[in-house]
Amino acid sequence: MDAGGLETFPAPAGIGVVRFRTAELTAFCPVTAQPDLYAMDFGYLPDDRCLESKSFKLYLHSFRDRGIFCETLAVTLLQDLVAVLRPRAATVRLEQQVRGGLVLHAQADHEGGVR
Repeated sequence: MDAGGLETFPAPAGIGVVRFRTAELTAFCPVTAQPDLYAMDFGYLPDDRCLESKSFKLYLHSFRDRGIFCETLAVTLLQDLVAVLRPRAATVRLEQQVRGGLVLHAQADHEGGVR
């Protein structure tokens, strides 16, 4: 699924930071073909659009059969979301579940990010 499947709606007046979290993002390692499971946190400061949650869920689900490194996944998610939302600021944080005794964190920020 490309980012074109992401849907938005007009941001209500006065909305601040919007945040999505999930522990159900999956992809697989392009080197080993082993499954990678992620906790994802996406926060953004809307300008004039907000992200519709069902389309976002389906978009995230599209990565489950894709070979992609954690760092590339964080950047891809951020670029797609920024292209659709054009937020004032945004951050994608990923935490890859333990594999081989290592936990991997990757973060991508737009316009300074969101805390």
